Amino acid sequence: MPHTVLLAEDDRAIRNALERALTLEGYHVTAVADGVEALAQAHRSRPDVLVLDVMMPGIDGLQVCRVLRAEGDRTPVLILTALVETADRIAGLDAGADDYVVKPFDVEEVFARLRALLRRAAPAPAEPEPPAAQEAEAPAPAGRILEAAGLRMDPQARRVWRGDRELELTRTEFELLELLVRHAGVVLEHSTIYDRIWGYDFGPGSKNLAVYVGYLRRKLDEPGAPQLIHTVRGVGYVLREG
Repeated sequence: MPHTVLLAEDDRAIRNALERALTLEGYHVTAVADGVEALAQAHRSRPDVLVLDVMMPGIDGLQVCRVLRAEGDRTPVLILTALVETADRIAGLDAGADDYVVKPFDVEEVFARLRALLRRAAPAPAEPEPPAAQEAEAPAPAGRILEAAGLRMDPQARRVWRGDRELELTRTEFELLELLVRHAGVVLEHSTIYDRIWGYDFGPGSKNLAVYVGYLRRKLDEPGAPQLIHTVRGVGYVLREG
């Protein structure tokens, strides 16, 4: 069965072009022109992924995302935005979006981001318990509690705490933090993180990773507490306390 995409874009030329491209790529696409119809269609059809333009009449894409998240709907959301300032992109993530593409965009980048969102949304296969004798050496399976740098993560329940404070993370933020926690103390290169989280390296000019790291820091860090995610200039990022 092809994946179903709900596309909401008020610019007819962009909407038609992206609908054709997604259909040719093998997706089943429902395209609408405003946020009101996008919200109604999301309730009716329960698509596998949503592609929402930010600037739409009536209800904009961010508000559509906020409403769905408030209802407990965790369908992956890709935001299309012409807003290039970091604060604007952060607003999309704060609304509960999983990823974003800045206009004008390359359709191949849209495809890559959709593949990554759908891959992460797919149920993970159950992992067998390791033999007791090897348990200390084996990496923690997905359902185990992970602990590093004062953080505790439950990958199966998708919950994370710093001390006694539970953090509310989007899907992509959680995946990124989990990767850093599982490799705590190890510097992960930009290309490695892009490949593991998005399945595609968007190149040295992309600020996508920096935006997500910045947003994670805002949620993780507390006044007077040590920063947990450190930048290794020109290389990547590492999770460590202090």
